[in-house]
Amino acid sequence: MSENAQAPLKSGVRAGRDGGLGWGLKIIVGLIGLLLIAPTAVVIPMSFSAGTTFQFPPDGWSLRWYESFFTSERWMRSLLTSVQIGLLVAVTATVLGVAVAFGLNRTRFRGRGAIRSMMMAPLIVPSIVVAVAIYGVFLKWQLNGTAVGYVVAHTVMALPFVVTVMSTSLAGYDRTLDTAAATLGATAWRTFFRITVPLVAPGVLSGFVFAFVMSLDEVVIALFLQTPDIQTLPVQMYNSITLEIDPTIAAASSLMVVATSIVLLMPQFVRRKRSTS
Repeated sequence: MSENAQAPLKSGVRAGRDGGLGWGLKIIVGLIGLLLIAPTAVVIPMSFSAGTTFQFPPDGWSLRWYESFFTSERWMRSLLTSVQIGLLVAVTATVLGVAVAFGLNRTRFRGRGAIRSMMMAPLIVPSIVVAVAIYGVFLKWQLNGTAVGYVVAHTVMALPFVVTVMSTSLAGYDRTLDTAAATLGATAWRTFFRITVPLVAPGVLSGFVFAFVMSLDEVVIALFLQTPDIQTLPVQMYNSITLEIDPTIAAASSLMVVATSIVLLMPQFVRRKRSTS
């Protein structure tokens, strides 16, 4: 059989194998996605229950628990505290993380790998260990129960996310663009703001979003730093399920799931818009 006759046969076999593998991966991804979505599929209907206790499926439907959430001073205060701290953490972690990522990417020095590994420590060390360490240090610094303490602690936990995302963005950055701008007379700052920043903007936005969501969802460290005057929404949810049986937590959980999903999908929409424009 000639090579020209064998080529379609080989391509057909390869296409069949790839197609089979593709369907297998789709099935696996679908099952994993279903497993991850299943708890949400239970919590959201429970938040619309008309009963006075947790029940699935609900016997009746009502918005009473959402009304309880939005009319409760305690719940709204904890929500406002979480959003304020989350935004401050996102800004601080993004600024520091972008600077660290640029420093690690643009310079070559001994110990760079060790520093990069140390930056990932908050992701590797168990949260309870980090929480105990932060609690002990913050007692000496008198930062327990303060907004500054929350921001500093959550920034430490959010930095690895920002550094990782920015390092990935900078890995695909073409440095010859900076050289071309310099040969055309552009200063370093002009090159940075007119060329570098627009190209890595999706990475910066993703790092900001990850830092905000991490702070919004973090509960272990927040439990150690809480006081009666300052409690984040996850801490309030934890207290609601451990100290009392309050179905309002179902509404709070549903709102957090929806809010974090929207926030996490924002960078995807931005990237798709940039690619289509």
